[in-house]
Amino acid sequence: MRRQFTMIAKTMAGLEEVLAEELIALGANNLEIGKRMVSFEGDLALMYKANIHCRTALRVLRPVYTFNAKTTDEIYKKVKTMNWFEHLTEDSTFAIDAITFSDYFNHSKFVAYRVKDAIADYFMSKTGKRPSVDTKNPDLLINFHIAHDKCTLSFDSSGESLHKRGYRVAQTEAPLNEVLAAGMILKTGWRGESNFVDPMCGSGTLLIEAALIAMNVPPGIYRKNFAFEKWKNFNSELFETIYNDDSGEREFKYKIYGSDILPEAIDIATKNIKSAGVEKHIELQVLPFEKYEKVPADSGILVTNPPYGERIKPEDLSGLYEMTGERLKHVFMGYSAWILSYKKECFDKIGLKPTKKIQLVNGSLPCEFRKYDIFAGKRKDAKIV
Repeated sequence: MRRQFTMIAKTMAGLEEVLAEELIALGANNLEIGKRMVSFEGDLALMYKANIHCRTALRVLRPVYTFNAKTTDEIYKKVKTMNWFEHLTEDSTFAIDAITFSDYFNHSKFVAYRVKDAIADYFMSKTGKRPSVDTKNPDLLINFHIAHDKCTLSFDSSGESLHKRGYRVAQTEAPLNEVLAAGMILKTGWRGESNFVDPMCGSGTLLIEAALIAMNVPPGIYRKNFAFEKWKNFNSELFETIYNDDSGEREFKYKIYGSDILPEAIDIATKNIKSAGVEKHIELQVLPFEKYEKVPADSGILVTNPPYGERIKPEDLSGLYEMTGERLKHVFMGYSAWILSYKKECFDKIGLKPTKKIQLVNGSLPCEFRKYDIFAGKRKDAKIV
């Protein structure tokens, strides 16, 4: 059995439980759910799998040293006691990302500077040469987190945020974060058992993430690299085995439909969908939502992220949401509709009673993700599942 160690997977607010479910499915042990993070235990293979397979992880950290400190001098001394030869050489490059939530430390940049000094001085004292800082593409990306006086030094195994899948080649004005898009779909419980519709699809993020979920294709296969590939203990054979394992993929028997009012959005979505290699599962068309006269299929799920009036400002925001409620009620009978939005007054304009409300964050905006069960006839006659 390979050696087990603790890891921390970072995520977006509201997606912690979904991420925990993903990690359990991969074989993680001793999970603890925190704010925008899940800590867990596993081996090197699980660390590789978490980076490749987790749809709702932003990055996966490996804590290597935890200690208490109230001054930057204490931090310097503690960090300098580590055996840095296990992780770096004097010819390596590194970078430090410091985050502080503490009354003792007000400037995260100064904390990062002192951690850098400790590592550089460690090598200078032993070899007469210091490793270089490279903020763009370091051999080792160090995450230094302070909560009150508790300091945790971790190695970032992901590098660039995992929401940057690698398939996006173009984008609209306000594209949905890929991790949020995947989290929204996973929150609905949909795994490809029916048709999927996004009538305001923008650059196609929800459509692509839905296709990947339906086929159980790992989102990390599009990435050019992960930070752990530069680590001294990188096991290339193990990584290649995990990366090339497609035994979990499944057939998708339904269809994904996307539309948008803007031809340029559909052009961008087409490019991204082709880049992801999922074009055979997705049908696109330029079509304003108000022009929907019939559903693409008899039953299914609708998931969409309409404009909120923040980054994208429609001429008539209230009218947009009124029209959305009207189209759902008259066209999408038999569907479950899920809508992400920011303002309560927008939801009020939909004019339908939600059956579920989930708190999420889109960028810096606290949003709600609401479910509407659309049925024919009167509500009391409908059987809500």
